[in-house]
Amino acid sequence: MPPQAPAPGGSPVVRIDTLADPRLADYAHATDVALKNARRSEPGRENGLYLAESLLVLQRALRAGHVPRSVLALGTSEREAVETLAVAGHPEVPVFVGPGELLAELTGYLLHRGLIAAMNRPPLPDPAALLERARRVVVIENVVDPTNVGAIFRSAGAIGADAVLVTPRCSDPFYRRAIRVSMGTVLQVPWTRTGEWPELSPLLREHGFHTAALALTPDAVSLRDFETRVPERLALVLGAEGGGLTTEAIAAADTVVQIPMLHGIDSLNVAAASAVALWAVSR
Repeated sequence: MPPQAPAPGGSPVVRIDTLADPRLADYAHATDVALKNARRSEPGRENGLYLAESLLVLQRALRAGHVPRSVLALGTSEREAVETLAVAGHPEVPVFVGPGELLAELTGYLLHRGLIAAMNRPPLPDPAALLERARRVVVIENVVDPTNVGAIFRSAGAIGADAVLVTPRCSDPFYRRAIRVSMGTVLQVPWTRTGEWPELSPLLREHGFHTAALALTPDAVSLRDFETRVPERLALVLGAEGGGLTTEAIAAADTVVQIPMLHGIDSLNVAAASAVALWAVSR
């Protein structure tokens, strides 16, 4: 490997023809779970890592104040990576550049989006702190598909939720696929993990939230009716694929709401349902 050379006005570029550099370990077939659970003594890593895939996601991560460790780029993305890091005030962060075949050997997949960055995970905020400033909150209960989690975050960012609360058994919003599907809005919409309903329900009530659960129950009200009298502070609860919300979530709800449908169809994909419901309650 040739010595690293600083790019004009930007980060040092390291051209790789071998995978021996220990700094590449962040990318070496690393699963999302392994990155999340990574623990090292170095500053900033106490919360683990996540991977930001694509220039757009990297830019949004940097604007959110997240700290990069390094960037892995195909040759065509080198200049964009260097410029982005420089503008964000991180000119010291190395940009590793190499042929696609070698980078795929390192990561286990092709870099279709040109680059990927290893980022220090930030600490998650306290749920009470998020609720103090919020009026519209989305609660994601036990949604295990990262694609659905990312799509829900994209709806929350685009249509207008102030915060997202994620229950303990829900997929990690920092998973690479969730971030990619959300187009980086996981890095923009305030969110945090919460406890289970015995802890979460009193917290929502304490902060003046009306809890509306999307579920198919005999006493569910139509979203068309509910949107005419939306409470000032609303927590919209979305449940897992297939099984829907737990009995604990439904019992904790002030109102159970269902989306009216035609042709004998009873439900939507949870990501689609999030967009419909958020649009209705935000008007």
